[in-house]
Amino acid sequence: MTKALLIYLVSNFLALNQASLISRCDLAQVLQLEDLDGFEGYSLSDWLCLAFVESKFNISKINENADGSFDYGLFQINSHYWCNDYKSYSENLCHVDCQDLLNPNLLAGIHCAKRIVSGARGMNNWVEWRLHCSGQPLSYWLTGCRLR
Repeated sequence: MTKALLIYLVSNFLALNQASLISRCDLAQVLQLEDLDGFEGYSLSDWLCLAFVESKFNISKINENADGSFDYGLFQINSHYWCNDYKSYSENLCHVDCQDLLNPNLLAGIHCAKRIVSGARGMNNWVEWRLHCSGQPLSYWLTGCRLR
C-alpha cells in the first residue's frame, strides 16, 4: 500500500506541476520502493547516475538517433531493441509501447530498465553510464535523501 501510494503521489505531483523532471531524491525513493537497490549488483547511486547522464532526470525526454531509432524517457530506452514506437522495426524486447516509457508513474521505464540490466551486459548497455558512472565514486547521488 505504501509503495503504491508513494508512486501515485509522485506521479500526481509531476502531472499537477506539468513537470517532466523528477527530483533526485524523489527518484531515489521510487527506485528503492521498486527494489532496485542491489538489483543485479547495482546500487541506487548507479541508477541515479544512469538517469542523470541519460536524461538529466527528464521523464519525457525523447532523443532521435542517427540510425532513425529513438530513445525514450528517464533511462533513454531505445526503440529499435526495447520498445515499440510504431515508426520503424523494433524487437520490442520489453513488450511495451515507447510512449509508456514517458509516463510519470515511471513503472514501465523501471520494468524495462530492469529487463535490460538483467542481460549479460548489465548497465554497460548504456554508453553514457559506462563513460560517466562505471567505476566512479557515486555515493554522493544519495546525499540529503531520506530513504526508508
